[in-house]
Amino acid sequence: VQLQASGGGLVQAGGSLRLSCTASGIAFSGSPVAWYRRAPGKQRELVASITSGGSAYVVDSVKGRVAISRDNAKRTAYLQINPLNPEDTAVYYCNVPTAMVNYWGRGTQVTVLQ
Repeated sequence: VQLQASGGGLVQAGGSLRLSCTASGIAFSGSPVAWYRRAPGKQRELVASITSGGSAYVVDSVKGRVAISRDNAKRTAYLQINPLNPEDTAVYYCNVPTAMVNYWGRGTQVTVLQ
């Protein structure tokens, strides 16, 4: 099983990024997907999640700037952040919870400059 997160980078405040999480080795289309982030010196926090049917949830603190989506044919989930602000600087992780195992990707770094 592998969750490959990508799309992070160094971005100016006000810019945008789309993160991708591509899964292999699991029944992706039937699984929910979540994005978490861990900012420097802080605990990991949920950013957004999406059910297998496509129902999305975004936490209040980023609502209006963040969108989560999925493409089951590509076995990929996305997290769009626009506009970015410095408080979005963090390592972003994708997560696929299953009945037996909670799978995590390695994370992708997002750094937002003032």
